[in-house]
Amino acid sequence: METMWRTGEQGQDGGGRPGILDAMGKVIALVLGGLMLVVGGVWTLQGLGYLAGSPMTGVTFWALVGPVVAGLGVALVIVGYRGPR
Repeated sequence: METMWRTGEQGQDGGGRPGILDAMGKVIALVLGGLMLVVGGVWTLQGLGYLAGSPMTGVTFWALVGPVVAGLGVALVIVGYRGPR
């Protein structure tokens, strides 16, 4: 039971079953990456002036930061889905 909480270790049966923390890390990476993708998209649209009603609307800074955050979100989703290489 103790080895189930450690990441990357084999269980007592010798199987290579990943630990619970591996699965939780994957889910966290996917959720956080998806959230970053959505937030980056919203920031981009606000910065470009397509989403009105915010002090961020039409500000070039958000038009530049948004795609960076969205790109990092995509990268995090890919790493979360495929795992480290």
